[in-house]
Amino acid sequence: MNNLIESINQAVGEALQRVEAAENAADLEQIRIDYLGRNGLFPELSRQMSSVAPEERKETGRAFNTGRGSIQQALDDAGKKLGSDRTKAPKGIDVTLPGRCPRVGHRHPISQMAEECVAVFGRLGFTPMNGPELEDIYHNFDALNTPADHPSRDAQDTFYLPDGRILRSQTSPVQIRVMETHQPPVRIVAPGRVFRRDTPDATHGMNFHQIEGLYVDRNVSLADLKSVLQYFARELFGKDVKIRLRPHFFPFTEPSVEYDFSCVVCGGKGCPVCKNSGWIEIAGAGMVDPAVFRKVGYDPEKWSGYAFGLGIERLAMLRNHIPDLRLLYDNDVRFLEQF
Repeated sequence: MNNLIESINQAVGEALQRVEAAENAADLEQIRIDYLGRNGLFPELSRQMSSVAPEERKETGRAFNTGRGSIQQALDDAGKKLGSDRTKAPKGIDVTLPGRCPRVGHRHPISQMAEECVAVFGRLGFTPMNGPELEDIYHNFDALNTPADHPSRDAQDTFYLPDGRILRSQTSPVQIRVMETHQPPVRIVAPGRVFRRDTPDATHGMNFHQIEGLYVDRNVSLADLKSVLQYFARELFGKDVKIRLRPHFFPFTEPSVEYDFSCVVCGGKGCPVCKNSGWIEIAGAGMVDPAVFRKVGYDPEKWSGYAFGLGIERLAMLRNHIPDLRLLYDNDVRFLEQF
């Protein structure tokens, strides 16, 4: 046995003794540096291989590799053992420590508002109904008496798919689908997501949420519609809120109105939110057009009804004094956890 092999064996023995006595990861790291590091003992021994006789180099190389592997294996095993010791669970549990309360989330402000709207109308006998977000042109436009040249049917306003279907631009198709399958009387609300080609800004988005209502029965009048909207406004924003109806035009209602709530910020006195008018525009409504009834097989001489729509994001913004619609979609938990 040549002198280099003896030096290797001696170094391995010393290293293994130090590993056995190591108490922490820092001790193991120092052993690695001393023996296997760039300036450690084994790199120094490897440089002495050139002085070994050719016939002894094979045996010496084998001893070198075996010794270095033994040290590395010992370091790995000791590291795992020390890590396992550190992560062992305590033998007992201190029951006097306070418990850790798990973080519990809550519904998004839009979901909260949608559910509250459904609950308010539910107290008036309206049943929630749903429909597909991927619609056909008939239910989204034709059945709602929307003429072929109406701006809302333009590709600049509505998302068209290659197969001719569209992403619904309103929840009104749910009303059509319900009337096609149910005979009067009908009293429903249709909450859901809709899509329009709007440029996102503080009050507009490419997708948003609506809740629309429909009531069909005998001798339904505009007065019935106004009373329902007044009840809804007071339930949502307080007993002092007033409403007003303004003449308007929609293809699927006749007569048509837009309705406003008295400003929930200033109480109708005038402020920047209501542009000093004392009123905030909410949405549209009206008596169902007889042409729509004929599309679904209802006799307009026998039945009458009203329909109305609301933007859920707009209601959530008014209720919570949110200045920008986009804040509801930024997924910033710091903002959302306030509600």
